[in-house]
Amino acid sequence: MSAFSITIQPTSNDNIVKFVANSFLTQANSYEFKNIDEAKDSPIAQQLFHLPFVKTVYISQNFIAIEKYNIVDWNTVENEVSMAITEYLNSGKPVVTHIETAKKVPVTVYAESTPNPSVMKFVANKSLVTGTFEFKNIDEAVHAPLAKELFTFPFVKEVFISANYVSVMKFNVAEWQEISMEIREFIKDYIEKGGIILNDEILQKKESSSTTDFETEPKHSKELSGIDKEIMAILDEYVKPAVASDGGHIAFDSFNEETKTVRVILQGACSGCPSSTLTLKNGIETMLREMLNGRVTTVEAING
Repeated sequence: MSAFSITIQPTSNDNIVKFVANSFLTQANSYEFKNIDEAKDSPIAQQLFHLPFVKTVYISQNFIAIEKYNIVDWNTVENEVSMAITEYLNSGKPVVTHIETAKKVPVTVYAESTPNPSVMKFVANKSLVTGTFEFKNIDEAVHAPLAKELFTFPFVKEVFISANYVSVMKFNVAEWQEISMEIREFIKDYIEKGGIILNDEILQKKESSSTTDFETEPKHSKELSGIDKEIMAILDEYVKPAVASDGGHIAFDSFNEETKTVRVILQGACSGCPSSTLTLKNGIETMLREMLNGRVTTVEAING
């Protein structure tokens, strides 16, 4: 295995910084530790709690996120923390030592329709990934074993994986009543057998993207302004949960202050959805206009 390296990523919460690794630390498991006692099963989290400014440690997929107390600024300590995490990971010591010995919870997967008639959402009773991953064809899914397998079905057009669900877009040659049961059973069986959802190599592809919180977002080439952060906070709190419930994802792309235009990226069930334009105009656009007192007038969508 290649040596670990860490990338420092700020988040929309000024007290939280993510330390993102170039390999997976956990597979389909996330952990939150609020103190050193809670972290008894994570040696690296216990080590981090010896730093007096560490309030909470989060470990998920390929990153460790730390929430600090206000006694320090991140810019004075983040490099030191990054080096400590890198050194620990490269020592070969475990990130989490606790092995689940309790009886396994049976995997359940149910199919759920979305506003996009071409997309069905398959929801599992356990976390699959952290972030959002969209695959337009089998070549893009080379490092995503579950998506790659789904593309072997001739009627699967696109695959989107986020949180605890898989959204599948079909070609028009098949109807959902004919194929949804087959896909649902396949996904359920794949998860039950412990199939890998994503390979380490996919993280290198994601290096061109940045995250603003615990969701995957586009990389922003310039420093985010105050209004950028306000827009993102509104999307995170009021829009993303509703969009995710429909099997899709919305990400902030940019804001043009001169034209007062927000550009967002639509993924999953939202991409190409007939009702997405209506949702943008009557929902998100109106919300941003009102909540930002006219500083935003227009929302434009880019299909992911």
